[in-house]
Amino acid sequence: GHCRLLCKPSALAQHLVRSLGRSAVLRGGRWPWPRWPQLQMLQQLLQSPELEPVVARELLQLSDAGLVALDWMVGPWGAAGGSGGVSSPVLLLIPNAAGKVTRGLLQLGLRALERGFIPVIFNRRGHNGCPLTTPRLQPFGDPGDLREAVTYLRCRHPTASLLAVSEGSGSGLLLAYLGESGSSSRLAAAACLSPIFCGRDWFEAAMPWLYEWPLLLHLKQGLSRYAGSLAEAVDMDRLLGSRSLRELEESLFCRTRSRPTSWEVYWERNEPLRDADEAAVPVLCLCSADDPVRGPAARSLPMELFRSSPYFFLLLTPRGGHCGFPRRAPGRCWGHEAVLEYFRAMAEFLRTEERRKGLPRPR
Repeated sequence: GHCRLLCKPSALAQHLVRSLGRSAVLRGGRWPWPRWPQLQMLQQLLQSPELEPVVARELLQLSDAGLVALDWMVGPWGAAGGSGGVSSPVLLLIPNAAGKVTRGLLQLGLRALERGFIPVIFNRRGHNGCPLTTPRLQPFGDPGDLREAVTYLRCRHPTASLLAVSEGSGSGLLLAYLGESGSSSRLAAAACLSPIFCGRDWFEAAMPWLYEWPLLLHLKQGLSRYAGSLAEAVDMDRLLGSRSLRELEESLFCRTRSRPTSWEVYWERNEPLRDADEAAVPVLCLCSADDPVRGPAARSLPMELFRSSPYFFLLLTPRGGHCGFPRRAPGRCWGHEAVLEYFRAMAEFLRTEERRKGLPRPR
């Protein structure tokens, strides 16, 4: 399907090449207007899912009394419809940085549910209806809240494999978490759909207004609900008057009333790949060369990282837009199928290595 897997040579890389090569997933990508990635982007942002999933929300209280919401997907069939068992793999779904749960993310969760996974959506503070109990939101690349959520999931499902997949700008959070946590991440594998690797460059570049304005309005609508509680920390007039995602990000995290900081210092602490050399979990990054949101591949893809790290794998396709990767079959995204195939191949490889080395399964 004209896809390329770019990575450092290893036994795992060879296994992935064989598994993805045998699969028919990468051969099915077709789109009536292949040169219009903006249409794929609009479809992801605006179109509702074919089946409205049933979710069971759980609020998790954090160490500073803040709240994040975990939405457990139980399918469109009701609470008894999920096929996941006690030791079924748990798939943590991370929306984009604006907290918008897109049609594509819901479809991925439903596909995973059909295959026996237990999908759960991670909603940041104040996002997607999650109550804001502290005058603080989660910065772009601060994995503190995600770390507490992963710890909770591990305690709730101690015998299950824990996997994570992020969409678009939400990958900044997942990549930062993997770098900071290293071998203590508690994840077996991770995947990023159309990730944003360089956060500062992405905010400073001119993004397509078709993408920026819907997300900006979505963020403002959510933040306006908490105008009273946030007023003591930020200038709400400046915040709600922001004309770009960069202005809004600066208003929220740099020009605060208590601890103002500079744009440069903010990104020193929040760049997604600041600790990438410490990552110790296999990560598949599915990217399209025509992604209109991430920007030109030549300057927005960290090729050296994929050549030097044994844990980062880049599956690069010439067309697919931003989180699009559509197929002609209705409601299908071959990118979702590729991610689920990757997780299957990873589990197969780990089982083979355990048998070869005679290692006991982790308890």
